[in-house]
Amino acid sequence: MSSTLSAAVVAGLKDKILAGDLAPGSKLPSESELVEEYAVSRTVVREAVTRLRAEGLVETQHGRGSFVLTVPEASSFSVEASAIRTHADVMAMLDFRIGVESEAAALAATHHTEVDVAPIEEALSGFTRAGHEGAVEADFAFHLAIARATGNRFYVDLLGSLGPMMIMLPRTRLGEAYSMTDATHVERVQREHDNVAAAVLAGDPDTARAAMRLHLGNTRRRVT
Repeated sequence: MSSTLSAAVVAGLKDKILAGDLAPGSKLPSESELVEEYAVSRTVVREAVTRLRAEGLVETQHGRGSFVLTVPEASSFSVEASAIRTHADVMAMLDFRIGVESEAAALAATHHTEVDVAPIEEALSGFTRAGHEGAVEADFAFHLAIARATGNRFYVDLLGSLGPMMIMLPRTRLGEAYSMTDATHVERVQREHDNVAAAVLAGDPDTARAAMRLHLGNTRRRVT
């Protein structure tokens, strides 16, 4: 019960801090004022302030009280292609993608709507039509369509920040047998994409996760 009450106090104070009603440098209301405002005990108030301090939103100065800290500016995630220089970097990027995109596929299977069906199907057919020149962009379009189907903007933002280079860079490490001029390889990748899409659109998160993990795991093995 105490933790639920303190969470309510934390949420209320956090809203005021983020809205600017409690500006950086300003002093939090006193314990007595918070007890009265939120109808809780002093113990609950102290627990709430402790949690705000742990989140870096306030600092407590002995004998003076607790003061609001400056909220850090939001920063976007980005990886420059120039930062991926070595074979080890490419492998690390693939490992990162396996973790992120496998879960994205599972979430897409759970949360996709009718609006997401056409973009996924279009990305599949677009990959078939793309040919060698447009293969990277078409491949990326498929992975981005799956990310959008999660309904979670952070997956979309993350893949968008990586861009087509997340597809392109591993391919620079592949031999001719795995190039987009090789019909067998193109069919293999298309089949892997088909399996991911089928599981997503069937609403089967476990199979979608496994299919994406297999697809990216195969890419990793090809690079190795």
